[in-house]
Amino acid sequence: MAPASAATKCSSSCSASGLALLLLLVLMAAGTSSAQLSTSFYSSSCPGVYDSVKSAIQSAIATEQRMGASIVRLFFHDCFVQGCDASLLLDDTASFQGEKMATPNNGSVRGFEVIDAVKSAVEKVCPGVVSCADILAIAARDSVVILGGPSWDVKVGRRDSTTASFSGANNNIPPPTSGLANLTSLFAAQGLSQKDMVALSGAHTIGQARCTNFRAHVYNDTNIDGTFARTRQSGCPRTSGSGDNNLAPLDLQTPTVFENNYYKNLVCKKGLLHSDQELFNGGATDAQVQSYISSQSTFFSDFVTGMIKMGDITPLTGSNGQIRKNCRMIN
Repeated sequence: MAPASAATKCSSSCSASGLALLLLLVLMAAGTSSAQLSTSFYSSSCPGVYDSVKSAIQSAIATEQRMGASIVRLFFHDCFVQGCDASLLLDDTASFQGEKMATPNNGSVRGFEVIDAVKSAVEKVCPGVVSCADILAIAARDSVVILGGPSWDVKVGRRDSTTASFSGANNNIPPPTSGLANLTSLFAAQGLSQKDMVALSGAHTIGQARCTNFRAHVYNDTNIDGTFARTRQSGCPRTSGSGDNNLAPLDLQTPTVFENNYYKNLVCKKGLLHSDQELFNGGATDAQVQSYISSQSTFFSDFVTGMIKMGDITPLTGSNGQIRKNCRMIN
């Protein structure tokens, strides 16, 4: 770490070493492991990584457009548990419990085979160099862009975890039954503001949700358009256990195009999940939703800011973690 080497160089001077120590403590307090991430991390070691990832993601989305949303969701569910360390990608074994079977993920998160394909493509270009955590971050950006959303320079330099947290997956990821206060709290626990939360929720402008996750909202909630509720009920039986995996688009209008229609749906009380509609329900975030309807560019800008901040959540850098050979298992 730069602060440590600075402290060593200044050891001959008490005042200088004291200043270096103070700087180190300030940096540690600020949680600056993310400061070691850089958009140029692979500029010499693997300049071809971006083309390799983009090509594989384009192929996956051409095969199934929904996959773009699934990859973005993988990144979100990974970063909210132990930071953006690819812990979500680890398979369970007889001696290792991963995160895939946790309630928010079991039967829900998908796209692991796409990440495998991307990793394989990247390994052919530069073996043993690029982490699965970085591949997921780049793939999430590319998915958004391919579906019509904004682009940004992805900070890289993350390393892969050798651990996972089943309990973290169960406790940190906001459930679809969340109210505004719970959503705000769970994002705040990751260093993300309420503004970030509303912007990042806009990822629901793409993708599908399972009946089990919106059943209560379309049958029991009153802050929902009646015709919309009946339409969704037609594909989602009231009885739990019946049709649980039936799908409906999170954005009723354009579920494979990344734009601001998600927010327009909320104002019309056509949010698919309870947690979606909470963003426009007479509360503190109503004005932000309205601002994204008025200006898609404002939404895009805030979404990019949120994605970069989310990508900065406690990454493993330097000599911490490892560069997995296979994203599903520890080396």
